[in-house]
Formats: sequence, structure tokens, C-alpha cells
Amino acid sequence: MAQKFNELRQQLDKSLHDSSKPWTPFLAQAEQKIGLDRVYIFIGAGALIGLWLVFGYFAELVCNTVGFIYPAYVSIKAIESKTKDDDTKWLTYWVVFSLFSVGEYFADFIVRWFPLYWLVKCIFLVWLMIPTDFNGSLILYRRIIKPYFLQHQQSIDDVLNKAKESATKVLEKKD
Repeated sequence: MAQKFNELRQQLDKSLHDSSKPWTPFLAQAEQKIGLDRVYIFIGAGALIGLWLVFGYFAELVCNTVGFIYPAYVSIKAIESKTKDDDTKWLTYWVVFSLFSVGEYFADFIVRWFPLYWLVKCIFLVWLMIPTDFNGSLILYRRIIKPYFLQHQQSIDDVLNKAKESATKVLEKKD
């Protein structure tokens, strides 16, 4: 267990020192001013956000900001990059995020009664975006969304084609 914890700490430390990440200059500056290792600063900030999500005001806004700001930033970078792999990764994130958001809308009256909901959702969103083999969006996409999509793709395409034909006919009549 201690070895696994040490491996996770080393991965986190490596990520927090990665100069290609947007948080590296901020953490370097905080590390210099505060005098604490950036891993502890990161863990402390995570703990504060966690407490805020449980007890603070605007927990929904904080949670949704965590699930949106960084993924939006790296998605724009992915669009501008020459490689396709990063595009696929972040498109997968947005598909899972969108499906979760739609499901959450219909379960809203239930989740409001769950006192740790915003903390659990924030952890879930971070899991969807973590840059490891255990990336939640890739796991959920491969195991749940893709098989369902492939099973129903033809039916969905048929419905969309009929809707497109109907819309085209309506628009042609107006001309």
C-alpha cells in the first residue's frame, strides 16, 4: 500500500512539474512564496475545494467550473495541435460530460437531497479528465457508451435522416 501511495505521489509530482501544463508557473510561484512543496500546495488546495463543495456557497458553480475550465482549455489546445489523439481524448470527455449533464438534469430533484453531491460530482469530473490509464471518460465510453451507440446507430441514423428530410421539405415549401 505504501509503495502504491509513493508511486501516486511521484506521478502527481511529475505532473505538477510538467512545464507544458498551465498550472506549472502558478504552482512554482506559490511554492516559492509559501515555501511548501507544490504537492502539498496542490493537496491543500484540493482539500479546501472539497470542504467548499460540502459546506460552501455556490458549490454547484465551483463544481461545474472545475469540470469545465481545464477541459475547455485543453480542448482548444487539442483543436490547435497537429495530432489527433488529444482531439479524440477530449471529444470523449465532452461526450461523457454531456450525457452525465443530461442525466443529472432529470435526477436534479433527487441529487439535491444528497449532502455530498457536489463533492462526489467534482471527484467524478476530475476522474473523467485525469491523464492516466484509469481515465474515467475513456473507460465509460469504451464500456458503456460505445457498445450502446453501435447497437443503436442505424436506428438513430434513420430517425435523424427522417427529421432532416422533413425539415428540408418544410423549408422548401417556404421558398
